[in-house]
Amino acid sequence: MSPLMKRHILAALREQFEQWDAVLARLSDGEAAAPLPSSSWTIKDVVAHLWAWQQRTIARMEAALADREPVFPQWSTDIDLATEDGTDRLNARIYATHRDHSWSPVYQQWREGFLYLLDISEQVNEQNLLDPSRYSWLAGRPLALILLTTYDHHQEHGEALGIGYS
Repeated sequence: MSPLMKRHILAALREQFEQWDAVLARLSDGEAAAPLPSSSWTIKDVVAHLWAWQQRTIARMEAALADREPVFPQWSTDIDLATEDGTDRLNARIYATHRDHSWSPVYQQWREGFLYLLDISEQVNEQNLLDPSRYSWLAGRPLALILLTTYDHHQEHGEALGIGYS
């Protein structure tokens, strides 16, 4: 990865945040709670889902800054995420936990979490972000890949919600 990769990744994540936030900030409770086409989920459910996975990304970034193993949210530690079944089970748990929450706190958690993720990611040394051997808990992958996965996850759900990317 080039030396400008950190700047590029964070700029893309900031742009993504701005695009999502511009759409989400305008939603009423009813709009956020309306079922999506071809899904039992709502926009609120998708945002809660993204926020929950964001917590695992934040745990990794905090671990990188503190030079320690990540401390993942307790609700996500008893499921093996190395399998598709494990991921599906965790997604079902996230949905069940947040489906009855109202829109405003779900949106605020996602928004504050994304801004915090951007802030702490900015603090990670670029070499540490890009070095695939730096963190043993990433099994030979660079920490930057975690940020790229966050971007891809939002893009995947953004396309389903009609949130475009330039």
